[in-house]
Amino acid sequence: MNTFTIPTPSTFRFAPNLAYLNRDPKECMHHIQNDQVSKLIPTSHGNTLIQVREPAPNTLQITLPAITSPVPTSHQQEITQYFHDWFDLDRDITPFYQLAETDTLLHPAVQAHYGLRIISIPDLFEALIWGIIGQQINLSFAYTLKRQFVEKFGTSTTHAGITYWTFPTPATIAKLTPEDLTTIQFTTRKSEYTIGIAKLITTGELSKQTLQQLPDLPAIEKSLTKIRGIGPWTANYVLMRSLRYPNAFPIDDIGLINAIKHALQMEQKPTKQEILNLAQNWSNWEAYATFYLWRTLY
Repeated sequence: MNTFTIPTPSTFRFAPNLAYLNRDPKECMHHIQNDQVSKLIPTSHGNTLIQVREPAPNTLQITLPAITSPVPTSHQQEITQYFHDWFDLDRDITPFYQLAETDTLLHPAVQAHYGLRIISIPDLFEALIWGIIGQQINLSFAYTLKRQFVEKFGTSTTHAGITYWTFPTPATIAKLTPEDLTTIQFTTRKSEYTIGIAKLITTGELSKQTLQQLPDLPAIEKSLTKIRGIGPWTANYVLMRSLRYPNAFPIDDIGLINAIKHALQMEQKPTKQEILNLAQNWSNWEAYATFYLWRTLY
């Protein structure tokens, strides 16, 4: 077993992030127990099981329970960088907290969930497919579909009696037919979208690197929405969760709409223009505003 620690920013708190990760019991991409999250992550040394806990404020302890030999420094650095990306630790969110202090909509959400970061989905394929899965269904059923998808087409490792999963690879999904996915309750269209995206990634036509080389958010959004099955909502969800643009804004998200309606005690759902008016103060932090408002719903 190997253990090392990493420091976290003063504006980071482990507990609200752990609570976010623990929001649905059907989640299959990590395991939470005793204030610790365990996850199988991809590294250049192969899939590595990590366990993360907070032994002291602003300090995280990372344990590799399945490895008994000394872990090379390069491997530790790779795991540390993955965690930095996963929890958006390299971003200074002080300006977001400052703007929230005078924002009547955001202030209660920040007070309730201070220290929360946008927890990313580093793998572009996973982020895209999670976006596709979530289209036009409730969150609980989306988790059911994801679990069925992962457990049928992903790979797993068992340690200490617990099974940990990796998300299916594009190469695996590209070989499927829509019928393979409709058997696990995907609609025909979602099946076609999923396989189509897998093929684009497998052939190299779509990658995180090529998207990141585009000049700005509008250019990436335009590139993504050219892909069958990806509309503005899914594109901005991916920009927010995988490419980590703090100004991504899934403005049509039903969760965001309901959160605003609930927070402001509105009789009707807010219109798009009303949301834009409310968001005038959120410039360059729309993704964080959305993420915090989501948390007010569950």
